[in-house]
Amino acid sequence: MKALWNDVVIAESSDTVVVEGNHYFPMASLTREYVQESTHHTTCGWKGKASYYSLRVNGSENPDAVWYYPTPMKGAEAVADRVAFWKGVKVVP
Repeated sequence: MKALWNDVVIAESSDTVVVEGNHYFPMASLTREYVQESTHHTTCGWKGKASYYSLRVNGSENPDAVWYYPTPMKGAEAVADRVAFWKGVKVVP
């Protein structure tokens, strides 16, 4: 699977986990040169507190387009050390 934004591969892996319709890529598959830490956080009732990265590609920014769970709750271990995407990031085979 590939995660693409602005025609650039943000992450690529054959080892994704699908949870609630979202492909979670291994954290190590993320192309770090395109991501910046974000201060944004949300909370999922069963996965826990999510943290975010923003994308910066070819001069364009996509705030909070990548999320992850630094410490997933019990029962959500499948998303540990993984990232997922939204806000226009395409996930394709």
